[in-house]
Amino acid sequence: MEDTNQTIVVPHIEDNIPIPKNAREALPELSPDEELKIRANTIKLISDIRGEVIEPTEDEMEDATKAAEKMMSNPEFRPEYGNYPNETIAYLAGLVSQTSHMVAKDLADIKLSVLNGLLQEASLAKSSRDRISAWAKIGDIDGVDAFKKKTEVTHITKSGKELEEELKKTIEELKGKVIDGEILEDDDD
Repeated sequence: MEDTNQTIVVPHIEDNIPIPKNAREALPELSPDEELKIRANTIKLISDIRGEVIEPTEDEMEDATKAAEKMMSNPEFRPEYGNYPNETIAYLAGLVSQTSHMVAKDLADIKLSVLNGLLQEASLAKSSRDRISAWAKIGDIDGVDAFKKKTEVTHITKSGKELEEELKKTIEELKGKVIDGEILEDDDD
Protein backbone atom coordinates (compact mmCIF):
# COMPACT_ATOMS: atom_id res chain seq x y z
CA MET A 1 0.00 0.00 0.00
CA GLU A 2 1.39 3.38 -1.00
CA ASP A 3 1.73 6.26 1.52
CA THR A 4 -0.46 9.07 0.14
CA ASN A 5 0.74 11.63 2.74
CA GLN A 6 4.27 11.67 1.34
CA THR A 7 5.20 14.83 -0.58
CA ILE A 8 8.21 14.87 -2.85
CA VAL A 9 9.60 18.23 -3.95
CA VAL A 10 12.26 18.13 -6.67
CA PRO A 11 14.07 21.44 -7.24
CA HIS A 12 15.26 22.56 -10.65
CA ILE A 13 19.03 22.00 -10.86
CA GLU A 14 20.96 23.94 -13.47
CA ASP A 15 23.79 22.39 -15.46
CA ASN A 16 27.46 23.12 -14.72
CA ILE A 17 26.86 24.39 -11.20
CA PRO A 18 28.73 22.44 -8.52
CA ILE A 19 26.56 20.95 -5.80
CA PRO A 20 27.76 21.82 -2.27
CA LYS A 21 29.05 19.01 -0.03
CA ASN A 22 26.43 19.73 2.64
CA ALA A 23 23.59 22.10 3.49
CA ARG A 24 25.77 24.24 5.81
CA GLU A 25 28.22 24.92 2.97
CA ALA A 26 25.37 25.89 0.65
CA LEU A 27 23.99 28.55 2.97
CA PRO A 28 25.40 32.05 3.31
CA GLU A 29 26.35 33.35 6.76
CA LEU A 30 23.07 34.38 8.40
CA SER A 31 22.19 36.32 11.53
CA PRO A 32 19.99 34.45 14.06
CA ASP A 33 16.96 36.51 12.90
CA GLU A 34 17.64 35.81 9.21
CA GLU A 35 18.06 32.09 9.84
CA LEU A 36 14.86 32.00 11.89
CA LYS A 37 12.89 33.73 9.12
CA ILE A 38 14.20 31.31 6.49
CA ARG A 39 13.40 28.28 8.65
CA ALA A 40 9.92 29.60 9.47
CA ASN A 41 9.18 30.37 5.79
CA THR A 42 10.31 26.88 4.80
CA ILE A 43 8.19 25.27 7.53
CA LYS A 44 5.16 27.30 6.41
CA LEU A 45 5.70 26.46 2.72
CA ILE A 46 5.96 22.74 3.42
CA SER A 47 2.92 22.77 5.71
CA ASP A 48 0.95 24.67 3.04
CA ILE A 49 1.99 22.15 0.37
CA ARG A 50 0.94 19.28 2.61
CA GLY A 51 -2.21 21.05 3.75
CA GLU A 52 -1.18 20.67 7.41
CA VAL A 53 -1.82 23.11 10.22
CA ILE A 54 1.10 24.04 12.45
CA GLU A 55 -0.21 24.23 15.97
CA PRO A 56 2.28 24.31 18.87
CA THR A 57 1.59 22.64 22.20
CA GLU A 58 1.87 24.55 25.49
CA ASP A 59 5.38 23.13 26.01
CA GLU A 60 6.46 24.18 22.50
CA MET A 61 5.10 27.70 23.08
CA GLU A 62 6.97 27.85 26.40
CA ASP A 63 10.22 26.73 24.72
CA ALA A 64 9.74 29.36 22.00
CA THR A 65 9.06 32.06 24.60
CA LYS A 66 12.24 31.17 26.51
CA ALA A 67 14.28 31.24 23.31
CA ALA A 68 12.76 34.61 22.32
CA GLU A 69 13.60 36.07 25.75
CA LYS A 70 17.21 34.88 25.43
CA MET A 71 17.43 36.36 21.91
CA MET A 72 16.11 39.73 23.11
CA SER A 73 18.35 39.91 26.18
CA ASN A 74 21.45 38.80 24.27
CA PRO A 75 21.56 39.74 20.56
CA GLU A 76 24.59 37.45 20.07
CA PHE A 77 22.62 34.38 21.26
CA ARG A 78 22.02 31.89 18.45
CA PRO A 79 19.52 29.14 19.30
CA GLU A 80 20.16 25.65 17.98
CA TYR A 81 17.15 25.79 15.72
CA GLY A 82 17.67 22.21 14.58
CA ASN A 83 16.90 20.97 18.11
CA TYR A 84 13.37 22.42 18.06
CA PRO A 85 10.31 20.95 16.35
CA ASN A 86 8.72 22.89 13.50
CA GLU A 87 5.88 24.12 15.71
CA THR A 88 8.32 25.75 18.16
CA ILE A 89 10.26 27.40 15.33
CA ALA A 90 7.07 28.77 13.75
CA TYR A 91 5.85 30.14 17.10
CA LEU A 92 9.30 31.61 17.87
CA ALA A 93 9.40 33.34 14.47
CA GLY A 94 6.02 34.89 15.20
CA LEU A 95 7.18 36.14 18.62
CA VAL A 96 10.40 37.64 17.25
CA SER A 97 8.63 39.27 14.29
CA GLN A 98 5.89 40.74 16.48
CA THR A 99 8.42 42.08 18.99
CA SER A 100 10.57 43.65 16.25
CA HIS A 101 7.56 45.48 14.80
CA MET A 102 6.46 46.69 18.24
CA VAL A 103 9.96 47.98 19.09
CA ALA A 104 10.28 49.81 15.76
CA LYS A 105 6.81 51.32 16.09
CA ASP A 106 7.47 52.28 19.73
CA LEU A 107 10.76 53.99 18.80
CA ALA A 108 9.10 55.91 15.98
CA ASP A 109 6.30 56.96 18.34
CA ILE A 110 8.80 58.08 20.97
CA LYS A 111 10.77 60.12 18.42
CA LEU A 112 7.56 61.77 17.22
CA SER A 113 6.51 62.53 20.81
CA VAL A 114 9.90 64.09 21.57
CA LEU A 115 9.73 66.20 18.41
CA ASN A 116 6.18 67.35 19.17
CA GLY A 117 7.10 68.18 22.76
CA LEU A 118 10.11 70.21 21.70
CA LEU A 119 8.06 72.06 19.07
CA GLN A 120 5.52 72.93 21.74
CA GLU A 121 8.27 74.09 24.12
CA ALA A 122 9.88 76.16 21.37
CA SER A 123 6.63 77.95 20.60
CA LEU A 124 5.51 78.47 24.23
CA ALA A 125 8.85 79.28 25.88
CA LYS A 126 8.83 82.59 27.74
CA SER A 127 12.50 83.44 27.27
CA SER A 128 14.54 83.55 24.09
CA ARG A 129 17.12 81.36 25.82
CA ASP A 130 14.55 78.57 26.34
CA ARG A 131 13.23 78.93 22.76
CA ILE A 132 16.76 78.72 21.33
CA SER A 133 17.51 75.68 23.48
CA ALA A 134 14.35 73.89 22.28
CA TRP A 135 15.06 74.76 18.64
CA ALA A 136 18.65 73.55 19.02
CA LYS A 137 17.38 70.20 20.32
CA ILE A 138 14.95 69.97 17.39
CA GLY A 139 17.80 70.69 14.96
CA ASP A 140 19.82 67.82 16.44
CA ILE A 141 17.09 65.21 15.88
CA ASP A 142 17.99 62.61 13.26
CA GLY A 143 16.12 63.47 10.10
CA VAL A 144 16.02 67.20 10.89
CA ASP A 145 19.82 67.54 10.97
CA ALA A 146 19.77 71.35 10.92
CA PHE A 147 23.26 71.58 12.40
CA LYS A 148 24.94 68.66 10.70
CA LYS A 149 28.29 69.72 9.35
CA LYS A 150 28.95 68.62 5.83
CA THR A 151 32.41 68.00 4.52
CA GLU A 152 32.84 68.22 0.80
CA VAL A 153 35.81 66.47 -0.76
CA THR A 154 36.80 67.27 -4.31
CA HIS A 155 38.94 64.72 -6.08
CA ILE A 156 41.12 66.18 -8.80
CA THR A 157 42.69 63.71 -11.14
CA LYS A 158 45.89 64.86 -12.79
CA SER A 159 48.20 63.10 -15.16
CA GLY A 160 51.75 62.21 -14.21
CA LYS A 161 53.05 64.95 -16.53
CA GLU A 162 50.87 67.61 -14.84
CA LEU A 163 52.05 66.49 -11.39
CA GLU A 164 55.67 66.53 -12.54
CA GLU A 165 55.31 70.09 -13.87
CA GLU A 166 53.70 71.28 -10.61
CA LEU A 167 56.47 69.67 -8.59
CA LYS A 168 59.20 71.29 -10.76
CA LYS A 169 57.50 74.69 -10.39
CA THR A 170 57.35 74.31 -6.60
CA ILE A 171 61.03 73.32 -6.48
CA GLU A 172 61.99 76.35 -8.61
CA GLU A 173 60.01 78.65 -6.29
CA LEU A 174 61.80 77.20 -3.25
CA LYS A 175 65.30 77.55 -4.80
CA GLY A 176 65.37 81.30 -4.42
CA LYS A 177 64.23 81.33 -0.81
CA VAL A 178 66.53 81.36 2.18
CA ILE A 179 65.61 78.93 4.88
CA ASP A 180 66.75 79.96 8.34
CA GLY A 181 68.15 77.11 10.33
CA GLU A 182 70.87 76.00 12.63
CA ILE A 183 73.78 73.75 11.70
CA LEU A 184 74.23 70.97 14.18
CA GLU A 185 77.60 69.32 14.64
CA ASP A 186 77.72 65.54 14.74
CA ASP A 187 79.59 64.57 17.93
CA ASP A 188 80.20 60.98 16.80
CA ASP A 189 83.09 61.92 14.45
